[in-house]
Amino acid sequence: MAKIPHVLVAEDEAALAELLKYNLEREGYRVSSARDGEEALLLAAESAPDLVILDWMLPKAAGIEVCRQLRARKETRNTPIVMLTARSEENDRVRGLDMGADDYITKPFSMSELLARLRAVMRRIRPGLAEDKLLCGDIVVDRAAHRVQRSGREIHLGPTEFRILDHLMQHPGRVFSREQLLDAVWGSDIYVETRTVDVHIGRLRKALMIDDSDDPIRTVRSAGYALNA
Repeated sequence: MAKIPHVLVAEDEAALAELLKYNLEREGYRVSSARDGEEALLLAAESAPDLVILDWMLPKAAGIEVCRQLRARKETRNTPIVMLTARSEENDRVRGLDMGADDYITKPFSMSELLARLRAVMRRIRPGLAEDKLLCGDIVVDRAAHRVQRSGREIHLGPTEFRILDHLMQHPGRVFSREQLLDAVWGSDIYVETRTVDVHIGRLRKALMIDDSDDPIRTVRSAGYALNA
C-alpha cells in the first residue's frame, strides 16, 4: 500500500490553519497542526513529516528558527519546507531560502497555487511520494499512464501538448509567457520560435473543448497563457 504523505502545518492563524488542514486532507495528505514554533518542533520530533508548511511569524519560536532547527536535525535534514509569510521583500525571501526553505509563498495566496507548489516540491525532492495524477476542475492528467481526461472522457494529445498541459496544471491560474513555456516544455538549450507555442496551445485548446465545455486556457494579452483554476 502506498504511503500517505504526512504534512506538518505550523500556522498560528486559526482560520487559515483549518483551511489548510481541510484542503490538504482533501488532497490525500495526513495533516498535523501546530500553533507555535515550539509545538512544531515537538511534533516533528515525535513523527518526522514528509513536508512542512511553516509560517514565518510564529509565537514562541519564529518560523525562520524552526526551519534552522529542522535542518540541523538528522531526521528532518532533507524534509521539504515551504514557508508562508506576509513578508515580500527580496532580502526576506533570500534569508528564508538560505536558511533551508525549499519554497516561499507570500500571503495572501490562492489555495490552488499552494497545492500546486507543494506537489512540485514533493516531486522534486521526494519523488516516491509525488502524486501521479494532477487535477484542475474537470481535467485529470495521469502522468504515469500519460493519459488525459475531461469530464470523464478521454482526451488524445500529442507529446508536446501533453507537456504544456502538465506544466500549466502544476501552476493553475498562473500566467506564463511564451518564452517561459518554451523553456519549461522544450528546454532552454533548444531554439524554437515563440509563435510555435501559439500553434500548440491552439491544438491543446481544440482537444480540450468537448461538447459545450468552457475553454480552460486563458489568453492574457501581451503576457501569455494560463490554465483557469
